[in-house]
Amino acid sequence: MDYPKRVMFKSGEQKSFIEFVSKKCNSSIGDLAKIIGIHPRSLRDWRREKLSMSLPALKILCKKAKISIPKNITVKDPFWYTANGSVAGARAVLKKYGYIGGDPKYRKKRWREWWNKKGKFSKNEFFETRKIIKPEYSKELAEYVGIIIGDGGITERQVSITLNKNVDNLYAYYVAKLIKKLFGILPSFYDQGSVWDVTVSRTELVKFLIDIGLSKGNKVKNQIKIPKWIQKNDDYCRFCIRGLLDTDGCFYIEKHYLKDKKYNNCVLNLTNRSLPVLDFFKTTLEKLGFHPRYNNQFSVCLSRKNEIVRYFNEIGSSNQKHYNKYVSFMNKKYGGVPKWS
Repeated sequence: MDYPKRVMFKSGEQKSFIEFVSKKCNSSIGDLAKIIGIHPRSLRDWRREKLSMSLPALKILCKKAKISIPKNITVKDPFWYTANGSVAGARAVLKKYGYIGGDPKYRKKRWREWWNKKGKFSKNEFFETRKIIKPEYSKELAEYVGIIIGDGGITERQVSITLNKNVDNLYAYYVAKLIKKLFGILPSFYDQGSVWDVTVSRTELVKFLIDIGLSKGNKVKNQIKIPKWIQKNDDYCRFCIRGLLDTDGCFYIEKHYLKDKKYNNCVLNLTNRSLPVLDFFKTTLEKLGFHPRYNNQFSVCLSRKNEIVRYFNEIGSSNQKHYNKYVSFMNKKYGGVPKWS
């Protein structure tokens, strides 16, 4: 792995530079971090001058702000400080203890004293900060369950939702806000080429989702089912369907000819390889007065125009992609739908 060169500002000037770029571009620290491709925490550390800025990041910010690279800086190789620092540190430790790392017997003795008097009775602050809010059953939680069953995955310690970067970018931020609202934590975004993995690494969240009826592992192999607490409540069913269709669904045009005249019909379709999920989707819509039909073994759709209008009015969509396609189709009086909407 190649490590970038570092930029050394005079005291106070690195902070001033970052704040100037933020103001000039009318961008938050989070926005600038996304442009650079780093975590916002790293950029905040640079602003506090806790760490030195990388040279590539400096060039990106200058280009964004349309300014020249500052002249009063020094560029140094990565890890320029390690040689002098490690030698000086080793000499100091050796002089004080006679050992590198100190006398191991003495350290072990002191650790046991600390453990018996305080350590084993203290709360672990690290794990305390990683706790989640455990929400009650709600419409929002039902929608999140639908999203997980649609495009999500659960492992031993992670919950991830995979979304297309080109067409689901706005929806990805909606999902992140939903997770924050439900559990009090913000997920991480991992760039996997054409997709985002919206991920939460919390064992406690995994346990919570299993407790409310979800499961780890392969959803198709396990033939995952909709939790019973959702199935028993009509409002929860509606929001779970919204989460399912927003992730595993699509809105498209079905063309057919009658007496040499072409007709365009809109279709709202859900595709899922778990048969219990498809059965829940179909039977719930039927209970709500819709007329869904199977396209094939793994696909259920709505194809009556008035029912699709009703679906968007009564159940709705949190994914702007689907809503934009629906509005475009209706505005064009049953015309075509843009591919990337």
